[in-house]
Amino acid sequence: MSGAMREALIRPGAISANVEILRKISGTPHMLIVVKAGGYGHGAVTAARAALAGGADWLGTADIHEALELREAGISAPVLAWLFGPGEDLTGAYEAGIDLGVSSIAQLEQLLSVVSAGKPARIHVKIDSGLGRNGLDPRDWDDFFVRLALAQQANEARTIGIFTHLSGTSIAADASQGQVYDQAVALAAEHGVVPEIRHVASSIGTSDSPALAHDMVRVGAAAYGVPVTERYESVGLRPAMRLSAQVILVKRVAAGLGIGYGHTYRTENETNLALVPLGYADGIARHASSAGPVVIEGNRFSVSGRISMDQFSVDLGQATAKEGQWCVLWGDPRDGEPSATEWAQAAGTIAYEIVTRVGPRVPRVIAL
Repeated sequence: MSGAMREALIRPGAISANVEILRKISGTPHMLIVVKAGGYGHGAVTAARAALAGGADWLGTADIHEALELREAGISAPVLAWLFGPGEDLTGAYEAGIDLGVSSIAQLEQLLSVVSAGKPARIHVKIDSGLGRNGLDPRDWDDFFVRLALAQQANEARTIGIFTHLSGTSIAADASQGQVYDQAVALAAEHGVVPEIRHVASSIGTSDSPALAHDMVRVGAAAYGVPVTERYESVGLRPAMRLSAQVILVKRVAAGLGIGYGHTYRTENETNLALVPLGYADGIARHASSAGPVVIEGNRFSVSGRISMDQFSVDLGQATAKEGQWCVLWGDPRDGEPSATEWAQAAGTIAYEIVTRVGPRVPRVIAL
C-alpha cells in the first residue's frame, strides 16, 4: 500500500496477460486495445505499454488529445482516434501520424485541409451500420467514396481502415449490422477504396460474434479484466485495478442511530462503525448507497447509508477494525475481493463505468 489514505493499485502485468488471452481468442492478424478515458481509469500510458507488451499492435483513443498523450510518452505504435469536433485543428494529429476516424464528407474535408504534399492523411472510414451514433449513413456512402477516391488519387489520403461499431443488442442484431458493413466495404471497393484493415468487433463482439472479427478487433474493458460476457468469465482474465482506502475512524455507536444524509440507514443494535474516505467526488457511484460491497481485513460488509462526496460509513456489527486498516471496494474476486461487476450491479450500471469514473484524487499506484 502507498502512503496515501486512498489508492487504485494498477497491475500492468494483468493487462498484458489479458491481452495475450484475448489475442488467442480473437485469432485476428491485428489487435487494437482501447486506452481512452485514461485507460478506463487505469492510466492511459500505463495501459498502452502493458497492452503492447501483451501482444497488441494498435491502440485506440476517443479524442485526439488522448492520442497525442501517447505520442508525447514516446509510444510509436499505430493509434486510432475517432472523435473530433468541427473547427478542431487536426494539424498536430496529422503530423504525429495519428489515424483518424472519419464519419462524414465534412470531416474528410476538415482533415484534408491540413495535408501536406507527399504525406497522405491516415483515414479510417466509420460506417453507421445500425448503432445510430457516429458514422456514415448508407445514403451518404456513394458521395463519400467518390470524394475519398479522388483524395487517394491525389495522394492526400490513405484508407487504412473501414470500421463500424456493434450495438451488442443480440448476436442476431450484430450479424445484421455485419451485413450492412459488408455492403459498405463492397461499395467502397467499386469506387477504388480498399481498406488495409477491416475492423468491427469490440470486447463483446470479439466474444460473441467471432465471424465479424475480420482483420482486427478493438478490445476495451476485457483487456482490463472486466468480464463483459459470460464467455470471458472462464478464460482467466484478471482485474487490473484494486480500489481501496484506509479506515480513518472507528467508533462504537448506539442502536437506532441514523447514518449519513437522509438517515436512509439506521443501526439495529449497538455496533461498530467505520469511516472510509472515498465518495462520489472520487467516482464512487452514489447509487450504490447501502449496497456496495467492501472487504476489511478479510471480512465482507456493505456500505451503510448514503455515499457522500468524500466518505461513506460501514456498519461492522460486532466485528472490529482498526484505524489505518484498508478497506477494499473492488479488485480480484480470486483474492476474496469484491468485483467491479458487483459494484455495477449495486449501482444499476455497468462495470465499464465503475472503473472509468475513479477520479484524480485517487493516486494510481503501479504494482511492480
